[in-house]
Amino acid sequence: MLNVTRANSFGLGAALFLGVLVSCGSAYASETGTDAKIHRVAAASAENFQPIEPPEDADQWYIGSLPDEPYNIPLVDRSRLRADLRRETVDAPEDYPANTIVVDIDGRHLFYYQGDGTAIRYGIGVGRRGFSWQGVASVGRKGAWPEWIPTATMRSIIPDLPASMEGGLDSPLGARALYLYQNGQDILFRIHGTNEPWTIGEQVSSGCVRMLNEDIVDLYNRVSIGAKVILHNSKYMATRVSQSG
Repeated sequence: MLNVTRANSFGLGAALFLGVLVSCGSAYASETGTDAKIHRVAAASAENFQPIEPPEDADQWYIGSLPDEPYNIPLVDRSRLRADLRRETVDAPEDYPANTIVVDIDGRHLFYYQGDGTAIRYGIGVGRRGFSWQGVASVGRKGAWPEWIPTATMRSIIPDLPASMEGGLDSPLGARALYLYQNGQDILFRIHGTNEPWTIGEQVSSGCVRMLNEDIVDLYNRVSIGAKVILHNSKYMATRVSQSG
């Protein structure tokens, strides 16, 4: 079971925030080529950052565990989530081939297209206003219990951050991570697990997509390397659906 006390013992509230900011700030830099701008944005965000405190009943969010190696994955009581944020097979909202991932940023949903007219819909947490990246990429690699490594920029902003953090129940990247690539290059944008299930459906991260750990494991087992990943907002999706109709 996730040790909430331990997770907060060395300032992991900041680490959880920056674990996403590290990845996605760098992704933005890869498009703009302006690391100085990223540093200013990150610095301003760090200055205004309020750690995400776990709810008083955080331990009651978990109702069991999913066997995994080297750690069992705490299972979340899904009744605490909005109904539309619980993993479910639905009619495909758009026409995409199998093994396509579509992230609806505004709707807080990730769709995995199965190629049979259906998609698996997952609830997600997304970036705060101004931090959500949109675009098209592909799954360049997959990682189980991935290590988290803050960038030098992040460590200069918050010197107390560790140089690295081993994968595990307290890691900001959770049980699994999908690493997004463009033109064969890692853009440092991740779809990953989280040990803060109460943030699913919220606009709390700094750009990357977070999922329940059991959901990212489910997606990880389905998606293959090279899968197309499309990130857009609900307005774009509504326009596409209207035009296709």
